[in-house]
Amino acid sequence: MVSAGASGRYPLSVPIEVRFRDMDSMGHVNNAVFFTYFENARIAYWRAVPAIRSRKSLDYILARAECDFRSPATVEDDLACQIRVGSFGRSSFTFEYLLSDERTGRVVAEGRTVQAVYDYAEKKTRPLDPALRAAIEEFEGREIPPGA
Repeated sequence: MVSAGASGRYPLSVPIEVRFRDMDSMGHVNNAVFFTYFENARIAYWRAVPAIRSRKSLDYILARAECDFRSPATVEDDLACQIRVGSFGRSSFTFEYLLSDERTGRVVAEGRTVQAVYDYAEKKTRPLDPALRAAIEEFEGREIPPGA
């Protein structure tokens, strides 16, 4: 079940199931798996935005992905990934992620991805659609600042 973020800072909180295959030989979630958790949150985010009618309005490529690992995660943790749009550029936008253990509130990781809006036919970036920006701001209930 996907729910609104409890902190109010993030509009969406997505439960994350830690699977046995996510674990490494040290007994905690492998660092590469965190990016899959972020991807799952992105998919849930788009499904949650009521004004998104077409996948075509979501044509973008992932231009950058980063993760700050704060504490280990294990199969025993009840993880949730909170997600929000952090900023808009001319032809890009950022997602910000907060991965934590729901039982304890312990922060496991913080992440950020940059998505470049992309025209696959022209094979180049294109400006961010104002209707998409408006739909995201309406969903989040706030004005989203321009990127640096």
